Amino acid sequence: MKRGLITWDQAELPRAVFATRLANARAALAATGAPALLVYTDIWRANQGRFLTNFMPYWNRSLAVIPADGDPVLYINNPEGLTKDARRTLLDALGRLATSQQVASKDPDILSRVSQYEMAYRMQDSVPEAADISNEPANVLEMYGPNVKTPGSFARNAILARRLAERGVKFITLFQMGWDHHGNIQAALPPACTNIDQPVAALVKDLKQRGMLEDTLVLFGSEFGRTPFAQGTLKAGYGRDHHGGNFTWWMAGGGTKPGYTHGETDDFSYSITKDPVHIHDLNATLMYILGIDHERLTFKYQGRDFRLTDVYGKVVKQILA
Repeated sequence: MKRGLITWDQAELPRAVFATRLANARAALAATGAPALLVYTDIWRANQGRFLTNFMPYWNRSLAVIPADGDPVLYINNPEGLTKDARRTLLDALGRLATSQQVASKDPDILSRVSQYEMAYRMQDSVPEAADISNEPANVLEMYGPNVKTPGSFARNAILARRLAERGVKFITLFQMGWDHHGNIQAALPPACTNIDQPVAALVKDLKQRGMLEDTLVLFGSEFGRTPFAQGTLKAGYGRDHHGGNFTWWMAGGGTKPGYTHGETDDFSYSITKDPVHIHDLNATLMYILGIDHERLTFKYQGRDFRLTDVYGKVVKQILA
């Protein structure tokens, strides 16, 4: 993989990757009681701004799932003194007012806000059940590792990803922060790897044993790589700097070819020497797997028909089974 000249926000790959088929998932929102794109962040760092969809319409917006004390999602429950019936009455009245205002102003964002309120209302029923892992078999919980019962941990998020996929959520992104090791890499990298290695292996195994891996694509990667040489003094506290020249993603399921490696680097892992794959190529390939022609799918914004791969991208068919 290589990045090219991409700004920091544009390099947030999972956002670009998983916001490609939401038009087809739109009708499924009411049925699942959850957004088509859910983003699970790690326990110590969450920023909703990372998961916005820029000029895409409201129904493409993701939901960053941030656990709270006793709740699977922040503010999922009604405040004390507000019943479910009262909430329903409030939303109905708000919907009528919003519709009247939208007719007068022609502002589409007015109804988009009401749509988000309605989604939150449905999630009050669907999310607590999906997030409850108390009925999971002991051997499955053990497979995900010792942190699986800790809300906000990568292990917990991984098993929730499987449960959400079972319930029809189309796109799920798991973020685990804490990899920016410009220094102290010897102490910081091993625990970071420990946090994710067992859960992500368990997720793939769990999907496979349930027959879900055939039509579920799992991707694992980062926004860029790290230099193969040290940053800082070798005597103490050294790390590795950002490196967009090459880095690795792996895929499992979804019609991809198992056991296949695509691309090569030089002996120093600094430059790509064979079969480079750009970010745009990755997105084009993902859309192809999802049944979408990236050269034909466009979204009109400010008078221009935008493609999700802009004017770039080619499908990497060598990785497909």
